[in-house]
Amino acid sequence: MFLHLVSEFHCSFFIPRYPVILKRFELNPGSGGKGRHRGGDGVIRELLFRERVVLSVLTERRAFRPYGLRGGEPGARGLNLLIREDGRTINLGAKTSVAVKPGDTFLLHTPGGGGWGRLGDVTGARDGSPGAVSEIHKSGALFTEQGSLFEYRQTQEAV
Repeated sequence: MFLHLVSEFHCSFFIPRYPVILKRFELNPGSGGKGRHRGGDGVIRELLFRERVVLSVLTERRAFRPYGLRGGEPGARGLNLLIREDGRTINLGAKTSVAVKPGDTFLLHTPGGGGWGRLGDVTGARDGSPGAVSEIHKSGALFTEQGSLFEYRQTQEAV
């Protein structure tokens, strides 16, 4: 049995096709990062297994929070929990495969999005200070260089 991209599909798609019962599917309020524009909230899905299957989990943002931009705060980390029928709770981490039995429950919290802009900041940083706008996209939108590619480029240019 292969349950692929379960967080991307509507429950009406996978419930009739797989031996699971969707116990809960809702927004996770407050999981988006604070900012002038708040990050989007993640979702919570709770799946109850009706048969023995192998659950494979391939997710991101479980250890590191989704960063905010231009002074916005990071969003909440995601979480993958397996709740065994006997009540034991196991944190599955970001990537794993595990055998599940009837009565086991998988609890998936997707991460919240990072916020954009500092709270109360109307103009944004444009003066060369950390977090200042350093690139103007061809569409005219302003972007802050940030993240692993930016850090890699900075390291390479420093040599």
